[in-house]
Amino acid sequence: MISMELIAPCHFGMEAVLKREILDLGYEISKVEDGKVTFLSDAAGIALSNVFLRTPERILLKTGEFKAVTFDELFEKTKALPWENYIPRDGKFWVAKANSVKSALFSPSDIQSIMKKAIVERLKSVYGISWFPEDGASFPIRAAFMKDTVTIGIDTSGVSLHKRGYRQMTVKAPITETLASALILLTPWNKDRILVDPFCGSGTFPIEAAMMAAGIAPGMHRTFLAEDWKHLVPRRFWYDAAEEANDRVNLNIEADIQGYDIDPEALKAARFNARAAGVDKLIHFQQRAVKDLRHPRPYGFVITNPPYGERLEEKAALPQLYREIGESFRRLDKWSMYLITSYDHAENDIGRKADKNRKIYNGMLKTYYYQFLGPKPPRRNQ
Repeated sequence: MISMELIAPCHFGMEAVLKREILDLGYEISKVEDGKVTFLSDAAGIALSNVFLRTPERILLKTGEFKAVTFDELFEKTKALPWENYIPRDGKFWVAKANSVKSALFSPSDIQSIMKKAIVERLKSVYGISWFPEDGASFPIRAAFMKDTVTIGIDTSGVSLHKRGYRQMTVKAPITETLASALILLTPWNKDRILVDPFCGSGTFPIEAAMMAAGIAPGMHRTFLAEDWKHLVPRRFWYDAAEEANDRVNLNIEADIQGYDIDPEALKAARFNARAAGVDKLIHFQQRAVKDLRHPRPYGFVITNPPYGERLEEKAALPQLYREIGESFRRLDKWSMYLITSYDHAENDIGRKADKNRKIYNGMLKTYYYQFLGPKPPRRNQ
């Protein structure tokens, strides 16, 4: 089987979580950088990583990496790559995105234009044709420059992997499915432990947790661009991945996953999305303010994305809201709380310094993932 390298971009700060996911899938890591993990794979890995990985934004098939400080150099080195190994003569190809950090070449439109011309010249000489119909499968190319080194990959996913397919209804400031999964995976939570999100919004944290508990692969109900790359990824690999995903699902489990929100419209969206994800039977949604958060059992988890006060009119309400979060958390017996926010005075208003915190970029917004750790439950007798 042909070996290849795949690049998995992720949220900044979530690289360790993604690395663990890839290792659990059975593939070897070749490089970990800010915002992406590169790993050694085979054609089957394109299907498996798209279907099963919960935390990356997309999966790219790496086609090359080189240094370029002039457009002539970019043209020649792009042209030297074996594009015919990836793009058939009827393939539709374009440079969908180019970004540049601390590099001599920084104009995305110029980079895209030069690279497209170089690929056309390469394929014209290989295929012996001067015109490309581009009416076949799609091959969107992405180029990332870092300190004059460009890494090039073809997008195998298409629509971003955070689009699981279940979130049809949203509310303001939703957290993405991939980030929610990564934040849950940063905790010791498992399906036998309680999980409550008191600001559940459209339900992303509870739904992602329920999907994990039930063994539902994040990509099992959507399609991917590389499904049309029959010359690179035979159809049987997609069928095998789908069959494995179906075999892993177990909805006959007991789970205590709860989502609260004060907004009835948010709860309507959350219930709708949970049904679409097939996990509505595993989650209890309820209209409730954070000050009314209660649970009789110990050793649970609060995992949540409370308001940040990004709008001026909301900022004034934040101190009281975060004090209520702290008061409710103190009433819970031996619980842990994991909270992502950009609010600067979160710890002060909650009334406790976090045991750990991690800087995470939620889009372009710098946030912190505050981790208030409770005691571990006693081990059960074997």
